[in-house]
Amino acid sequence: MQEHGHRVRLATHANFKDFVLTAGLEFFPLGGDPKVLAGYMVKNKGFLPSGPSEISIQRNQIKDIIYSLLPACQDPDPATNIPFKADAIIANPPAYGHTHVAEALKVPLHIFFTMPWTPTSEFPHPLSRVRQQIGYRLSYQIVDALIWLGIRDMINEFRKKKLKLRPVTYLSGSYSSPPNIPYGYIWSPHLVAKPKDWGPNIDVVGFCFLDLASNYQPPDSLVEWLAAGKKPIYIGFGSLPVEEPEKMTKIIVEALEITGQRGIINKGWGGLGNLAEPKDFVQLLDNCPHDWLFPRCIAVVHHGGAGTTAAGLKAACPTAVVPFFGDQPFWGERVHARGVGPAPIPIDEFSREKLVDAINFMLDPEVKKRALEVADAMKNEDGVTGAVKAFHKHFHRKLSKEEIKPLHEHSKVFSIRQCFGCSFLG
Repeated sequence: MQEHGHRVRLATHANFKDFVLTAGLEFFPLGGDPKVLAGYMVKNKGFLPSGPSEISIQRNQIKDIIYSLLPACQDPDPATNIPFKADAIIANPPAYGHTHVAEALKVPLHIFFTMPWTPTSEFPHPLSRVRQQIGYRLSYQIVDALIWLGIRDMINEFRKKKLKLRPVTYLSGSYSSPPNIPYGYIWSPHLVAKPKDWGPNIDVVGFCFLDLASNYQPPDSLVEWLAAGKKPIYIGFGSLPVEEPEKMTKIIVEALEITGQRGIINKGWGGLGNLAEPKDFVQLLDNCPHDWLFPRCIAVVHHGGAGTTAAGLKAACPTAVVPFFGDQPFWGERVHARGVGPAPIPIDEFSREKLVDAINFMLDPEVKKRALEVADAMKNEDGVTGAVKAFHKHFHRKLSKEEIKPLHEHSKVFSIRQCFGCSFLG
């Protein structure tokens, strides 16, 4: 976006400030604590609470995020005090207040996300548990309605107190973005093709990758260990909290021993890797760029986040997904349907026997062959360029009269204006 002359501000949680600034972008802090959010999501398997005690935790987190969105679009830079005014907003659906801020500021909104949020008859909403195809399309409306019921009062308070907008009434439908708002989905069409019932305002742009490998200096101990034997299996769950890390570590080590494989265990936020005694076939690792590590692995086992799934497939690694929540079961099922990994193992069902079976599945030469085919198909994809093109395609189009009605006048649209400014909020 910067290469196209845009000024870019990335608004996200404070934990990622250094990462954003190091990438050469402006940073603005959003409310909410990703560790609290991740812990809640793992416990409740998604956005919807499993019990009354959980509701206030999630509501407070969401409220903090919602109320930080307007400052993110119009407040000066916190570090330099340089003024900022968003000419367009790029957001994802769980920002919740994005639609309403765009209406208040009268600027275009473009949704980009790593999981499907647009109704389709080809697969269910990733947060639903619908198994029958007849209910796939309806599942999107149901999830949308449930989330809206939980946050409607906060959104309307935000609209009245902060945005000076009329509340959204019961007749106004859900909080979700209107159907005419452009969506860009960040995944490879070679893994999940664009559904036939999605219109021209929806793009599947390909996976987006950040080149971290070229600047990565691996520790000597890792390089030496990799060189000392056959390619290992990577096992890691990133920033997700693991309830019993010692038990999970024991299961992983035993499964590697049974299958005769070497393994790299990423300790992550979950605290994996506390071994009673060191094992020469196990290497413990802190954060390491996937684009450097995965090409040096024979297979990968992970939580099934969109980015990690993409990195594993790009490296032609057979992939076993152990989903915790959210879109992770969806990606696990897509990987399995494509024949490049076993059926996903939900974290609650994680066991030595299932991991052994998953490893043996991934070691099948036919699975490796299919993984190479997927990697070859993805090789010439450029999701970043695709996303930028999709943004500009919709950013410069003419808006219809239907689209410029305020939310309170139409159940599915909100007020935005065509704008050719040079800054936007991502």
